[in-house]
Amino acid sequence: MPRRKSVAKREVLPDPKFHEVAVTQFINGLMQRGKKSLAEHVLYDAFAIIEKDTQQPGVDVFKKALENVRPILEVKSRRVGGATYQVPVEVRPARRTALAIRWLIGFARDRKEHSMAEKLAGELAAAAKKEGAAIKKREDTHRMAEANKAFAHFRW
Repeated sequence: MPRRKSVAKREVLPDPKFHEVAVTQFINGLMQRGKKSLAEHVLYDAFAIIEKDTQQPGVDVFKKALENVRPILEVKSRRVGGATYQVPVEVRPARRTALAIRWLIGFARDRKEHSMAEKLAGELAAAAKKEGAAIKKREDTHRMAEANKAFAHFRW
């Protein structure tokens, strides 16, 4: 972390097919070992599978899923007088999106379908319907923050 200046946030360009910044961020999160074109193909194939199954545009299902998974509250550890407290804090908008993307990709990788496109399509469709592991993770995060509401006065 620099001492003098704060690091400037890099702007992400929208993806070429749908012209959405969130899709580009998702592709970048999905990408492994710098293989961006492979990550694009996987996501676009997942959109095609979603369109075939739900008869809705894949991007709309993706946006709905991302919106449903974004957390509002989380807990952060604060050390006060020798004790560590889980203090609930509100999540910044950029971090909300980043967490949602990370959770969707992580839980999609853990699914049992054959290809990554099928796994991703299944997780996105489930999240759009407010089901699935990513939604459960969001609910657990909110439940943890709600349970530790008594320590909110340690926030600074």
